[in-house]
Amino acid sequence: MSTIASPAGLILLALAVPFAASAVIPLFRRRPNLREAVTLIAAAVLFALVLAIAGPVMGDARPQWAGIQVLPGVAIAFQVEPLGMLFALVASALWIVNSIYSIGYMRANDEPRQTGYYVCFALALGSTIGIAFSANLFTMFLFYEALTLSTFPLVTHHRDAEAMRSGRLYLLLLLGSSLLLFLPAIIITFMLAGTVRFEPGGILAGTGGTLLAVLLGLYVFGIGKAAVMPLHRWLPAAMVAPTPVSALLHAVAVVKAGVFCVVKIVVYVFGLETLAAAGANDWLVYVGSASLLLASCIALTRDNLKARLAYSTISQLAYIVVGAALANATSIAGSGLHIATHAVGKITLFFCAGAIYTALHKTEISDMAGIGRKMPVTMTAFLIGSLSIIGLPPFAGTWSKWVLALGALDAGYVSVVAVLMISSLLNVAYLLPIVARAFFLPLPEPSAGAAKLQEAPAPCLVALCVTAALCIVLFFQAGVIENLLAGIFASPSSTG
Repeated sequence: MSTIASPAGLILLALAVPFAASAVIPLFRRRPNLREAVTLIAAAVLFALVLAIAGPVMGDARPQWAGIQVLPGVAIAFQVEPLGMLFALVASALWIVNSIYSIGYMRANDEPRQTGYYVCFALALGSTIGIAFSANLFTMFLFYEALTLSTFPLVTHHRDAEAMRSGRLYLLLLLGSSLLLFLPAIIITFMLAGTVRFEPGGILAGTGGTLLAVLLGLYVFGIGKAAVMPLHRWLPAAMVAPTPVSALLHAVAVVKAGVFCVVKIVVYVFGLETLAAAGANDWLVYVGSASLLLASCIALTRDNLKARLAYSTISQLAYIVVGAALANATSIAGSGLHIATHAVGKITLFFCAGAIYTALHKTEISDMAGIGRKMPVTMTAFLIGSLSIIGLPPFAGTWSKWVLALGALDAGYVSVVAVLMISSLLNVAYLLPIVARAFFLPLPEPSAGAAKLQEAPAPCLVALCVTAALCIVLFFQAGVIENLLAGIFASPSSTG
C-alpha cells in the first residue's frame, strides 16, 4: 500500500482534493465567505500537490498508481507523463485564478445557485486531473465523460429557455460523439493491440495505413471537446453560461481536455513514427488547417464579444490538432506549448469580457466605443491577451506558433506555415479593432470627456491582471515548458 508521501499517494491526493471540496462546499451554502474559502484552499492545495508531482516527472520519472482491474487488460489506473503534467499544471494553476475571479463576478451580478456553481467547478477540475493523469484509454474515457456531466449544470446555470437549449446541444454533441465514435475507437484499439494502455512509441505498430486513418478519424471526431469542425457548434452555444464558466470551457478544462486527449492518443496510442510512416495523418493536417482558417473567418463576423472569442477558441484549438497531425517531435512540442500559452491568453480575454459586462453591462462589440477610458486596466489586459493570441513578442503565444511552424517545416508542410501566418493576420483583424474601438473612439455619452473609472470588482481585476502577467512571464519561461515536453521522448523510469 502506498504512503501518502509516495508518488502514487500524491496522485491519489491530487485526484481526491477537488472531489472532497465538492462534498464540503455545500455545508457552507449559507456562509458564502467560508464556501469560497473552501474553494480557494482546495485549488491551492491541488496546485501544490501537482507541483510536488512535477519534480519527479521533470527528472524523467513516471509516477503511477497501478489501479483497479475492471476487465482483463482494462483497469482504472494513473500514470503521470510530461504532457499530462503540463495539462495538470495549467488546469490547477488557473483554477486558483478563476476562483478569485468567480467571487467578484458571481457576487457583483447576483448570480443564482452559487453553491452549486462552486460544487460543479470542483467536480470539473477533479475530472480534468483524472484525464491528465490517465494511464490508459479506459480511464481517460471515464473522466472525459465525467467532465461532460459535471459541466452541464454550469452551461445551463441560468435555467432559462436559451440555457436549456444550449445545454441539450452540449450533451447531444459531446455525449453523442464520445459514445458513437470515441468508445468504438477504444474497443477497436483493444482488439488490434490487446491493450488500451498508453505506451511510448504507441501500441498500434503494424496496423495498416487505411485502418489507422479511419481509427484516427474516430478519435478526432469522437473527442468532441476538441471542437474540430463540424463538431464545434456546442462551443458557441455554451456562451450562455456565466463568464467564469466560459473561461473554464475555453481555457482551463473542457476544450483543453479535448485537444490534450487528441495529442496524447497520437503520441501514446498511434505513435508518431507509425502514424507518419503510414501516411494516416495527412487528411487531418488539411482538415485541421481548414477548421483553423474557417473559424477565424467566422469570428470576424460576430459582434457579440463572447461569440467572437468562442470562434477564436475553435481556431486556436485547431493549431493544437494540426500540431498533433504533423506527427513529429517538434510539432508535438508546439501543440503542448500552445495548450499553455492559449490558456493564459484566452482566459485573460474572457475575464475581460466578463469584467466589461459586470461594470458596464455591455456584450456587443459595437457598443464598446470608448470604454477604455472607463476601464483602462481591463482593456490593457485585453490588449495583452490579444497580442499573445496573435503571437507577437514579448507575449507567450509567440513561441508556440513559432515551434508549430518549425514542426510543419520538419514534416514538409510549407502550406501549414502559410496557414499559420494567415491565421495570425486574421487574429489581428478580429481582436485589435476591439482594443482600438475601446481606446480611440469617443464615448457616446455627452459627458465622455469627463468619464469616470468604472472597473469591475477587485477580485475580477486581480484575476485578469494575473493572467495578463502570465502572458508575459510565459514568453520568458517557455524553455521550462519545452524542457518538460522533451521528456515525452526520453527513456522514462517508473515510480510507484
